[in-house]
Parts: sequence; C-alpha cells; structure tokens
Amino acid sequence: MKKYINKILFLLTFSALMMSCENEDVVVINEDFTTTVSLNNDNIILEEANEGMPALTVKWTQPEFGFNAAAEYNILFDMASGDFSSPEIVSAGSALEKVFNTEELNKILLNLGAEPGTATQLQMKIDIIMSKQYSKASDISSLTATAYSGVLDLTTPWGVVGSATPNGWGDGPDTPFYKTAEAGVYVAYINMIAGEWKIRKDNAWDVNYGSDDGLNLVQNGGNIAVTDAGSYKIIFDENNFTYTIEAYTWGLVGDATPNGWGAGPDTPLMYDSCSDTWRADIKMTDGEWKIRQNNDWSVNYGSDAVDGTIQAGGGNIPVTTGYYKVAVDFNNLTYTIAKTDVYGVVGSGYNDWGALGPDFAFTPDYCNEGIYYANNVTLVDGEIKFRVNNDWGVNYGDTGLDGILEEGGDNIPSVAGVYDIILDISNPSVPTYTMIKK
Repeated sequence: MKKYINKILFLLTFSALMMSCENEDVVVINEDFTTTVSLNNDNIILEEANEGMPALTVKWTQPEFGFNAAAEYNILFDMASGDFSSPEIVSAGSALEKVFNTEELNKILLNLGAEPGTATQLQMKIDIIMSKQYSKASDISSLTATAYSGVLDLTTPWGVVGSATPNGWGDGPDTPFYKTAEAGVYVAYINMIAGEWKIRKDNAWDVNYGSDDGLNLVQNGGNIAVTDAGSYKIIFDENNFTYTIEAYTWGLVGDATPNGWGAGPDTPLMYDSCSDTWRADIKMTDGEWKIRQNNDWSVNYGSDAVDGTIQAGGGNIPVTTGYYKVAVDFNNLTYTIAKTDVYGVVGSGYNDWGALGPDFAFTPDYCNEGIYYANNVTLVDGEIKFRVNNDWGVNYGDTGLDGILEEGGDNIPSVAGVYDIILDISNPSVPTYTMIKK
C-alpha cells in the first residue's frame, strides 16, 4: 500500500508541470530513479590538530528523473544500530557532493553520542527531496569514524573559598582555578561580595593558602579581604606562591544590546574553560555592537572587516534582530556570532506569565552540550513553565510531575523560595529538569 501511495504523491507533485505544457510533448517520469553514493574514506580517525582540513567527501550521482527536475539533497547520519528516527541531517542543497571538514564531522559524531577516542560504526544515506510531499532515500552506506573530545581540560585541583565567594566557607564547591599558558600559573574569574577569601586544594582544608602581607601566599596564612563587591580576576602563581587580584569583566556594548552604548552595565561575557573563550547568549536588535573590558572604553575591540577577527579599537559590528550566541577568543583575536535559542523560566510563579518582564534566562553549560542552568531564581507561590526565546511557540511543561518535560505540557507548581534550576535537553526526546531549593 505504501508503495502505491508514494507513486500517487509523486505523480501529484508534478501534475502542475505536465498540465502547464502548451504543446503535446509527453513528459515521461522515471519512478525508479535512484542515486549511487561514494565515500572517499570509510575509516576515519579525527584529530583536533586537523581542524579546518577536509575529513570526508561524500559524492552521489545525478538521478535519472526522466525530466529536468530541481531536486535538493540531505545527508543523514546515524549510529549503525539506529533506524534514522533521530539522525544528524546536513543539507547539501542542489549539489552532488559535500566535503565535511574535521570539526564538522566530529560534531556530528558527538551529537550522535559517539565516545571520543573509540572507533564508531555509522551509517549514512542521501535523501533526494523532490517536494515537501515526496522524497526518496538512497541505499545505506557504512563507515567507521573516531571522534576526539573537542574539549579543553584546563581544570586544576585549586579553588577560591571564603565569605566573599559565592559558596562561602565550604558551603559548596570552591570557585575553580584554571590552567594558563604558563605552567604552574592559574587563573580564576569570580563574582565577589565584601568579605574574605583563601586558596585551597581539592575543596579541603588540608592544603590551603592565605596571605599575611597582601602579596605572598603561605600555608594556613591569613584571610585575604575584599572590600568592594564586583567581578574579579585572581592569578595564583604556584611556582612562587604569590597572587594578584584585579577587577575584571568582558562585556558586549552597543545599540544592538539591551543597555545600549554604555547606558547600563555591558552584557557580561562568561568564561568557558572548555574552549578558552568568553561567551554570551543574548537577544540583539538591529544595530551595532562591540566588546569592552570593565564597562569602560579604555580597552575595547571591534571588527574592521566584520570577518570574524577583532582589533583593538576596531569598527562596530552590525547585527539584525534575533537571539545570538557570541564567542570571543582573546588568544587569537577572533569572534563568532550565530543564531541560537535562549531557554527561560516563565509563569505566575516568576513574571506573571511574561507581563512583568522577560523570562529568567538559562545559561548554557558550555562544557556539556544540552545542559542549562538558571541559578538563584526567586519564585513565588504559583506555576511555571520553560519556553524558548520569550515566546510560546516552543514551551515545555511537566505532565504527571515526573521530572520529564513534554512540549506544551502541564504547568509546574512553584512554592515561594530561591531555586537553582537545571534543564537537561541533551536527549531531546526525553528532556528533564531539576529544581533545587536553596
């Protein structure tokens, strides 16, 4: 039955073409058209050092449609054990080949759940798209590929602890120090309040350092005072047991950003230790933006050619209205900007279903794709849901209150208090959430 339905859809798709002929020429349609797929390599080992270089070329032959058809093609990847119900799909347009560079193919593998460093069996096919109603798939090709993690490991056992830090004197994990380009020299980026702090190892007091002179660190030394709340950069030199601390932020400024050209604090960029970049998810409007340090123009970056590179004091960067993810690499003086989705908390328990202001935005976990955090969310008695881009087009609730989210699901009851909320959509077919009352 399915075969006959497909034939009917195929004939209907091109009925307009046949009816529009003003002569009596007959268009003969080949219902058995197909394509032959070839791979330049079916056993691929991906390495981070080869990013930017071609890793796989997929080619396919021109199908014999029986007439001049304007077909488009999608390339579908899935695990060898899969059934293409949740494939990675790459559009090739009307081309008859696609070259995947190293990082592009690596991302496909990771998104499918491949284990970095382990050879993974994949399957691939070409979808020949004739119209919204009709498409036909090629035979399945098999290949083996080995992914790399693509994640930097800049973690260290060292952290910042104290009444000036977000987690106090050991009420939670210490704010971490990260490796720098210099061995034995570590950096921490931290929001502090007035109070005191120290450096310790492994979230324990066995090895801890303070300072009695405001410069040198000594085992079990005195607490270090912070008088002004703000965002700070702390450098810890384990080689010489010294430290420095300075006010430090990076942010986005401009008429495309929420606070304009300095009318309020810049939209902050967050440090991502897994790529050694600074990132933000932000709603922008038609306008321009730049990057600057410490909400001040003495250090600022723009892009003279708007080509992904930044220069000190460079030109404004234009943008159109939308939600964007921005990443800035100050090591290589580059930036990327791309459309994205921003998840948020909405409801009578937060912002009166949007009437009192925008949703509470989640922050992505840049080291774990699909994980989002909304920390210190003040809720009142009521109900909440999660939605995308402050809009009801895509929203999630919890039907059954089992911790599993459903698109368009039931409202989630909220009890007054301050919460950390974790949204996990790493498995899009079973998204979950966790609410932790503080």
